[in-house]
Amino acid sequence: MSSEHFKRELLYQSTVAIARTMCREGLITEDELRRIDEMFLEKYQPLLGELDARVRKNAFTASLTST
Repeated sequence: MSSEHFKRELLYQSTVAIARTMCREGLITEDELRRIDEMFLEKYQPLLGELDARVRKNAFTASLTST
């Protein structure tokens, strides 16, 4: 991973961690958290963050179809 990729990954992970904390504390909704995540995935284009987002999306979609 290049230093530029690492920097983008760090910025994405840090930003989303703050947003997740805000969601847990009730400051933003889960829908707002998803929109923030999508916005920062587009902005930072993280390598690992993109993979993590796809895994979470697939798990969410699977949970909807299993009920």
